[in-house]
Amino acid sequence: AEKLRQIRANFDDAAIKPYLSLDHMIDAAFDCATRLFGVSFTERKDIPVWHPDVRVWEVRDRAGRHKALFYGDYFARPSKRSGAWMTSLRDQQKLDGDIAPLVINVCNFSKGADGEPSLLSPDDARTLFHEFGHGLHGMLSDVTYPSLSGTSVFTDFVELPSQLYEHWQEQPQVLRQFARHYQTGEPLPDDLLKRFIAARKFNQGFATVEFVASALIDLEFHTQPAAASRDVRAFERAELEKIGMPAEISLRHRPQQFGHIFSGDHYASGYYSYMWSEVMDADAFGAFEEAGNIFDPAVARRLHDDIYASGGSRDPEDAYVAFRGREPEPDALLRRRGLLETPEAA
Repeated sequence: AEKLRQIRANFDDAAIKPYLSLDHMIDAAFDCATRLFGVSFTERKDIPVWHPDVRVWEVRDRAGRHKALFYGDYFARPSKRSGAWMTSLRDQQKLDGDIAPLVINVCNFSKGADGEPSLLSPDDARTLFHEFGHGLHGMLSDVTYPSLSGTSVFTDFVELPSQLYEHWQEQPQVLRQFARHYQTGEPLPDDLLKRFIAARKFNQGFATVEFVASALIDLEFHTQPAAASRDVRAFERAELEKIGMPAEISLRHRPQQFGHIFSGDHYASGYYSYMWSEVMDADAFGAFEEAGNIFDPAVARRLHDDIYASGGSRDPEDAYVAFRGREPEPDALLRRRGLLETPEAA
């Protein structure tokens, strides 16, 4: 697939990597938050941290009031669990006074050589924005009870603020400002920028079918009687035949090792929720596209009040409808993946 992408999309991740330094992408994530929500970030060197690599920023609101502390633990090291995630040392709440949150983003990027910056792949840069979207969900929380604070929401809804924030990382006006060559300072060339954006839609038909098949298998395991799946291989074959699974696309997750199916109530029959989150984030970003401004103040205010600040204090559907004016539309995901013509293209 990667070789085919290089041929058809004429794009190789290595070509853009010199333009995606970690510090510049952190600045980009902060700048987008400032323009959307009016928060500012000031690095603090006087706050204790658990490792010398960890950085801390004080977050203030539009009026200059203390809002949160944000910790960034970005580099891989032997003592650290792999992956990327957001967590908190303290959640926002008002039950015991006005308590500001202490929010952490953890990643596992490679450090640059001595004196050189850490350079990110496009996936790494997207991960940074994703986890920062979770971080904003925690930092912008404005609720009374700690049990409803920040990311204390349903599984599909918790991925909306994070996946939505990824959209800004790939916007031309953001990349033109912050994607600069780490040696020369030159901005990302327009030709490379266009190829980078076009490559994001490569192979999405394959990826969509691959995911949907796994989600449908997961749901079928939990909606049919237990006796129906005693022979797991036969059950899998029958279900794939029923949905007309193309022979060329094998399941990414086979039932015998698919942890989401039986690892507990949190995941059981819920694999579809990841794609439903993508529907919501694509549809939500559409509000900015329709406004003709990816930082539209009115849309950003609704996004802040109805999504990022409300935590689990509102029903997710009510919160989304309050923001968007309607329920999310699946066509938004198909357009984002290049599987449906845009009105302009049609």
